[in-house]
Amino acid sequence: MEDSIEVILQDPGWFLPHYRDNSLLATLGGAALTASYGLWTMFVLPGFRKVPMRLKVPYLPSSAKQTANVMKLLEGRRGRLADLGSGDGRLVFAACSAGFQCTGFEINSILLAYSRSKAKWKGIPPTQVNFVSKDFWTSDVSKYRNVTVFLAPGVMEELGEKLIRELPRESQVIACRFSFLTWPSASTEGSGLDQVWAYDIDSIRRLAPVMSKPSTLPAKLHF
Repeated sequence: MEDSIEVILQDPGWFLPHYRDNSLLATLGGAALTASYGLWTMFVLPGFRKVPMRLKVPYLPSSAKQTANVMKLLEGRRGRLADLGSGDGRLVFAACSAGFQCTGFEINSILLAYSRSKAKWKGIPPTQVNFVSKDFWTSDVSKYRNVTVFLAPGVMEELGEKLIRELPRESQVIACRFSFLTWPSASTEGSGLDQVWAYDIDSIRRLAPVMSKPSTLPAKLHF
């Protein structure tokens, strides 16, 4: 028995036969995981320190179908449009093509640089498309008649309070994938992950005045 144990200790490959065979696979798997984490860090983390933890929303691009549904709900409307959390700018560029004067709010420096470069490459003047490095939670959005959002369920209620308080009565809000649960929508397009909803701020104020309570956001955030 002791001889058998001595043989095993002298030759660890006897009881770990797959370690050497799978070393290359393990190395490749580790490299892939590292690369994935690096990309996640580049596109999700930048700018997060500017926003309180409860309001943080990771970057998730709109699908082509979702963008098309938003444009259907914007038909017949004009004026300034704000995309809150504009990401790579795809919705802003689509709205610009339809004649809107657009502002994309984005705190992720990587996505912001990409959007601005794309606008410059397309030859779109800043008076038509402007991407700003601002936290929309602490920015005044009262000059916009059209607002689009693709955020997360956990922040929609607080966002609704802000929009009711600041937007002019003729404004329309379009929510992608995640609706304002307590708001009655004026119209909707699509289904499933690509569904979008349109809300008339004036109607929301009249039908749900309780939502107009003071915001829980501080006047100025410090980090």
